Amino acid sequence: MSVNKVILVGRLGRDPETRYTGGGQAVANFTMATDESYKDKSGERQKRTEWHRIVVWGKQAEIAQQYLKKGSLIFLEGRIQSREWQDKEGQKRTAFEIVARDFRFLGSKGEGAAAAAGAGAGFSGGTQSRPADPDMEGGPMLEEPSASGPEISDEDIPF
Repeated sequence: MSVNKVILVGRLGRDPETRYTGGGQAVANFTMATDESYKDKSGERQKRTEWHRIVVWGKQAEIAQQYLKKGSLIFLEGRIQSREWQDKEGQKRTAFEIVARDFRFLGSKGEGAAAAAGAGAGFSGGTQSRPADPDMEGGPMLEEPSASGPEISDEDIPF
């Protein structure tokens, strides 16, 4: 048995870019930053930022393009996927990406509520129901943070 699951909470490093496959399926790409704080050997507080390449498919890609912006705070679940190609000099290159399965806004209430009001069917009121889209294979679901869940503020996030 194996597990390939990633959970990230961070901010977008750039606005999503959306393209369409030959079959008409949307795919959005963006970067996401996560920060880690720690004390070094001398006891001084240090901060390290990791950058992640994110890929979102289908209707969720279109929703990401429309509502996510650089700096948006989101919760994301997905899987790690590697991609290999040859560069112009013929060298083998490898990139690691996070293929998003589920993501949610975590920003201020106004930010999430405004996006939820505009997204219509793209959001559910905190339930895990998924759109019936055969291309998504039970794929990503964008949700507004549930009112019954714990309240998360910017002070709770270490960056």
